Amino acid sequence: MALEISKVELHVKENNKEHRTDDVTVKRLMVRRGQNFKITLKTNRQFQPDTDTLIFTAETGPKPSEEKGTRCVFGFPKLTGAKKAWTALVQESGRSSMTLAISSPADASVGSYNLYMREGSHATPQSITNMVLLFNPWCTEDWVHLPEEAERQEYVMAEQGIIYRGSADRIGPLAWNFGQFEEDMVDICMKLLDMNPKCLRDPAEDFSARCNPIYVGRVVSAMINSNDDRGILAGRWQTPYSGGVAPTHWSSSVDILRRWYKSYYSPVKYGQCWVFAGVMCTVLRCLGIPCRVVSNFQSAHDTDKNLTIDEYYTDHGVRPKESHDSVWNFHVWVEGWMKRPDLSGDSTYDGWQVLDPTPQEKSSGVFCCGPCPVKAVREGYTDLKYDIPFVFAEVNADQVIWMLMRDGSKHRLHTATSNVGQNISTKAVGAYRREDITASYKYPEVSKKERLVFEEAVRRGNEHKPRPQLSLKPPALKLEITEEKESITGQDLELSLLLHSEHLRELSVQINAQAMRYTGVPDSLVYREEKDVLLQPKQDLKISIRIPFSLYGTKMLDNSSLKVSALVHDKQHPGDGYLAVKNIVPQEPTITIQAPSTCQQFTEMTVEVIFDNPISSTLRDGVLTLTGSGLLRHPMVTRIPVLKADQRVRVQIPFTPYRAGSRKLMADLDCDTFRDIKASCNVEVKPNLVVCPPCTTFNEFIYGA
Repeated sequence: MALEISKVELHVKENNKEHRTDDVTVKRLMVRRGQNFKITLKTNRQFQPDTDTLIFTAETGPKPSEEKGTRCVFGFPKLTGAKKAWTALVQESGRSSMTLAISSPADASVGSYNLYMREGSHATPQSITNMVLLFNPWCTEDWVHLPEEAERQEYVMAEQGIIYRGSADRIGPLAWNFGQFEEDMVDICMKLLDMNPKCLRDPAEDFSARCNPIYVGRVVSAMINSNDDRGILAGRWQTPYSGGVAPTHWSSSVDILRRWYKSYYSPVKYGQCWVFAGVMCTVLRCLGIPCRVVSNFQSAHDTDKNLTIDEYYTDHGVRPKESHDSVWNFHVWVEGWMKRPDLSGDSTYDGWQVLDPTPQEKSSGVFCCGPCPVKAVREGYTDLKYDIPFVFAEVNADQVIWMLMRDGSKHRLHTATSNVGQNISTKAVGAYRREDITASYKYPEVSKKERLVFEEAVRRGNEHKPRPQLSLKPPALKLEITEEKESITGQDLELSLLLHSEHLRELSVQINAQAMRYTGVPDSLVYREEKDVLLQPKQDLKISIRIPFSLYGTKMLDNSSLKVSALVHDKQHPGDGYLAVKNIVPQEPTITIQAPSTCQQFTEMTVEVIFDNPISSTLRDGVLTLTGSGLLRHPMVTRIPVLKADQRVRVQIPFTPYRAGSRKLMADLDCDTFRDIKASCNVEVKPNLVVCPPCTTFNEFIYGA
């Protein structure tokens, strides 16, 4: 009697749970490569694996091919010869059913697959299902295997996190919603891969290459920005932000990815580095590549690739606006975890790889960066792939400060070998605190080893223009700018300049404060003061600096910091100039979110947001935006037209959580005086026995009917 199959049970809920994708969906099969999933077949008799014919076919891409590894035929009797062999093993067999364990190879291409089955003499295969195959950090044979479970929970499974911003002296946490397990994220991420130019030129080759996390990481890095393609985000680093929203508004990757998808792949406006990085982290975690967001403070942008950053000041102490090189207050990228067999026959360069989606410089003709092995950066191996000279400069370039004279000449004030690359930060595993990972990028500053590595990086990159010889002679005059009290937006800033010399000095002091973009580009002059002083030998001289809020307040709306500089000239030696610089990032006012620490899935709850106007003038055009993956169907906006001096506003907002688990609620307040003040709180959503909310589909629940 011929074998006949009457029904196929996919065990979607059970399989997805085993593959850690059940938080995404229990409606379609979503599994990870290199790991079994089971199916049960209802049969008319007991299956005989040695004599019965049962053939499966797995295909991905528009032109599936066994040669390219995008098609595999497998089953019973055993078939051999496929480049990337899938397998089917009998787990249980009875008179009327059997259960098979099916597995893809650990190097299969990720993506959407069609699975077909043909039994007996039937010539036409029958479609079983359309399924999704992801990278598998739990599989030891997968190139993205991450050994520690706590790290897998943080770098693959965690949907909320922290992105660090600010300055090296004032590091601030920004709560970010990655939301990679929202049900529509997988389809959006797959569409992102399909829209990349390599796929559009040669889809068969692109789908074949999706087996490789190195390739996928590089593609995603290019597709997060829209400079070369129909990517996710358009970048903009200065006002106006017409046709979009300021980058500081965003707190969630989910909103950005959905906007791109719903607009038929038009770039979302606008992003800056932390937004690009946050979105890329979402995409990589969704695809199964372990990923974390990393912030580098005093981050260099070396355009001429000589590992030296030239910074210029006029002879009255002001930064000119134009400069090829720059040092950003901070820069944010991501690290993806993967093997690098393309660089070494052993595991030398395996592990964390820098991937930077912010469009700064081109890599092989495309605005992308990486994957760049962090281990190679630490050792100064700038001749390896990809983009190591650029990343090395970001964390370890030397900085040369020049004074531009009125006659067009320039005079070197001093050289700093340890200013660049400070407090490199990421969120700690399993905790909402900062972890400093500077030591993974470079040896301790001013150490002998660090200097040897620097010279190794220069030697390996000697095809670029030579670096100037740098003088490290200590200055004859010591000067330092310090904050007298905490700098808070809405209050006058109080600082001081401290001078000290071993000799009597007659000095000319020029103090300036400039509003700065976080990329190190000056925006406008806020404050200026000049005075002559007599510095007694071996005595400290303290000069008070007070910058009124009335001068800097409006200038800081779309800028991140004030650069306060003091340029001091010795009147007896006009050629001698001395410079002190301090970056000031004023503390933002605070908003408070009050919400129950626990709530019930699909049950309405109410949150209250409280804000006190901290200044003595009226705030206008206030907009409060509430977001939270799994908590809110879409961002909820409340307008606050007027808030008088010293007045408090309390806003109550009801909503219905739709996903169980640990969630984060985030608030953003924007007005005419303060730009995008942030706050967040944690909410634990307990699961409800109700399987689905009162709507017919997930898309209706998320997007509305």
